Amino acid sequence: MARLPLYLRALSALSERGVPTVSSEELAAAAGVNSAKLRKDLSYLGSYGTRGVGYDVEYLVYQISRELGLTQDWPVAIIGIGNLGHALANYGGFASRGFRVAALLDADRAVAGQRIAGMVVRHMDDLEQIVRDDHVSIGVITTPAPAAQGVCDRLVAAGITSILNFAPTVLSVPEGVDVRKVDLSIELQILAFHEQRKSAVDPAAPDLPAAAQPAASPAGGPAGDLPEVMPA
Repeated sequence: MARLPLYLRALSALSERGVPTVSSEELAAAAGVNSAKLRKDLSYLGSYGTRGVGYDVEYLVYQISRELGLTQDWPVAIIGIGNLGHALANYGGFASRGFRVAALLDADRAVAGQRIAGMVVRHMDDLEQIVRDDHVSIGVITTPAPAAQGVCDRLVAAGITSILNFAPTVLSVPEGVDVRKVDLSIELQILAFHEQRKSAVDPAAPDLPAAAQPAASPAGGPAGDLPEVMPA
């Protein structure tokens, strides 16, 4: 399932360029997977392609969109209209992918009432009514970390069972509620780890800047060593 959106993104790009058919090798390369895995994935959808021709791009877009539930409208509420929430509200790609931003909410009364991307920001006091009246399916949390769990609890209490969390914290939810977490700092840290490893094995790699060099610990060892005394 996690690979289907990758295939759909690659297929949508082909469709926009007017490409009628695509081979499994070409589609796999565009999606970043191997062709054998792609063919196996698509076989579960009942799509085997045509030998010597490949896959019909438009039909495969439809099949994957249907499997992902994107052939219907999914109303989304964004909670927390800071820099990130503001950017998401202005993102134009939601509608073309089956999602409609139904509401923008913020706890700051100075923010409530502002118009962003053609929508008026509502105050958090209206959350439950908005979820009910606009049939919101997905809640997007873009608040600071300390406020995220409280917002999550209110969304769940209002009947939301799918949450996309951008706040840098782990949310506790009851069984039956799905949470997907997006943490940009963690992704950057993973990339930094790989960069460090590449620098360590490649003598020709440029030296790390002074700010990125490991600092010495008080005991004279490299930073990151275990402390002298470990808690019980």
